[in-house]
Amino acid sequence: MSVTVVVLAAGQGKRMHSDLPKVLHRVAGKPMIEHVLDSAAAVSDRTPVVVHGHGGERLVAGLAHRGVTWAEQREQLGTGHAVAQTLDQIPAEDTVLILYGDVPLLTSRALADLLDAAASGFAVLTARMSDPSGYGRIVRGTDGSLLRIVEHKDASEDELRIDEINTGIMAVRGALLHKWIPALGNDNAQGEYYLTDCVAMAVAEGVAVGSATLADAAEAMGVNNRRQLAEVERLYQARLADALLEQGVTLLDPSRLDVRGTLVCGRDVVIDVNVVIEGDVTLGDGVHVGPNNVIRDARIDDGVEILPNCVIESVTIGASSRIGPFARLRPETTLGRAVHIGNFVEIKKSDIAAGSKVNHLAYVGDAEIGERVNVGAGTITCNYDGAFKHKTVLEDDVFVGSDTQLVAPVRVGRGVTIGAGTTVTEDVEAGRLVISRVRQKTISGWERPRKDNASTEKK
Repeated sequence: MSVTVVVLAAGQGKRMHSDLPKVLHRVAGKPMIEHVLDSAAAVSDRTPVVVHGHGGERLVAGLAHRGVTWAEQREQLGTGHAVAQTLDQIPAEDTVLILYGDVPLLTSRALADLLDAAASGFAVLTARMSDPSGYGRIVRGTDGSLLRIVEHKDASEDELRIDEINTGIMAVRGALLHKWIPALGNDNAQGEYYLTDCVAMAVAEGVAVGSATLADAAEAMGVNNRRQLAEVERLYQARLADALLEQGVTLLDPSRLDVRGTLVCGRDVVIDVNVVIEGDVTLGDGVHVGPNNVIRDARIDDGVEILPNCVIESVTIGASSRIGPFARLRPETTLGRAVHIGNFVEIKKSDIAAGSKVNHLAYVGDAEIGERVNVGAGTITCNYDGAFKHKTVLEDDVFVGSDTQLVAPVRVGRGVTIGAGTTVTEDVEAGRLVISRVRQKTISGWERPRKDNASTEKK
């Protein structure tokens, strides 16, 4: 079966109160419509057709990285009218899968079930809801066959009591759409051209209408306002957390993890509360992530411990390392095995080799640090001259005393000891001791200036 996907995304989304097209609002860090396109890609290898209208230019720009073709709906006159704009791109022999760009929880499994139900040429996706208010109802005959779909505003009292609803998602043979769409009328409460009227046309022509019912009605949840966007976000995150738990990951509170990208975990991973994962993140075996951490586009190897309140972005962390608390690792940083990065330390665009430590209140930028190097508290690499960045190199076994400034470009040889309070401005040969601080003076008989009581009272 060849499948053409049509995604309706022309709605204005007025209730979002936003200049951004509704379908570009994000769920789990990705625009809603991209979730829809990802699910569709699992059942169709053809280029999807996206119908745009309000904010079309921003939508086209927002999906420029994806292979889609476009159809414009200049006036929003209903779902049938939207599909009418795509007819010249729909092959008669294809099955057309009609989706909505604001329904991001829909899975590829549900789409596959719908396509299986469309053997006759037409099938709709339904769901059962305890409160079906606002949704079109599925009206069936006494034999269970699907007779028609009635919109909520057009439904009778008996029809409003039906709990099986139309999700709006359907699979239709292209030839049938080419025949039915031009015949749609708009004699209804909204004055719109309803795609669902195709059901009555099918019944009138003797075309059996198949259906697939969602096991989880939440998959059909659309987003029309910020509250629904937040609800969908939590549902999506709960789905991701459940998958991680099934894989053996320990989540100390599954409701307080946010994955806005892809998270791959090894065995015996533990993730504490309020952790945010963004981009592509890999956690090796035995990794422990403490609370309140943000990790983005990182590879973290086996046995790493990340203490609370760290920000880690575009880095690689070697096995058995310890990070934090309150550390910031910035892009293009690579840490070797058993590296310690401590509290209030910032590392930027640097390579730090195995066994080295930067434990307290330090800044290391544009640096290459060898093995077993100790960087003392308050040390900074002075890597920026106001126009250009320069590199600092510390070879193996260097000991850097506290409150040291390394003025790049500079290279410090193997085994060098740098005394506390030193400013290093020139290269240092291996094995040397470097001290540049001013000699201490102690002055006896000195008194600190004081205000007398009289002058204090006058003021």
